[in-house]
Amino acid sequence: MKRATRQRLVLLLAVAALLAIALWQMRQDARHAPGTLLQLDPARINHIVLSLPGAPAMHYAKRHGHWWRIDGTPARANDGRLNELADTAAAEVLSWRPASDFDPARIGLAPPRAALSLDGQTLEFGETSVTGPQRYVRAGQRVALVSERYMPRSPAIKTTELQ
Repeated sequence: MKRATRQRLVLLLAVAALLAIALWQMRQDARHAPGTLLQLDPARINHIVLSLPGAPAMHYAKRHGHWWRIDGTPARANDGRLNELADTAAAEVLSWRPASDFDPARIGLAPPRAALSLDGQTLEFGETSVTGPQRYVRAGQRVALVSERYMPRSPAIKTTELQ
């Protein structure tokens, strides 16, 4: 075997070994990732209930691909804003902890700052974490930390009004 051929073979084996190590690391990372808030596909969510302090709960339903407010007389809702609320189901969780590890009042969950029900699964939003722009969210018997951008706002508020 020529020297150049041997060098190429060694180089090819080294590249293959590095690819195998990278694949193994990606699988390890995926296995230990905290996941998302809910195991729901945002595109398949059909019912949303949003409760904000000082306001009555707002009920929405998706009909024929568009969101409608169904409190009282049905009226078209802002599809983009409601899709943002539905996307909360797929919010990447930074960490999970048992709800019993927290005093709900200290993290803003007694009462919650907002409650969002997506197809019957409720998420309760608390205070912003002291460690960064993250929000405490109770989902069942666990509390997650998620990005602040998932904090629900009223679909009636335009994005330009918030800036």
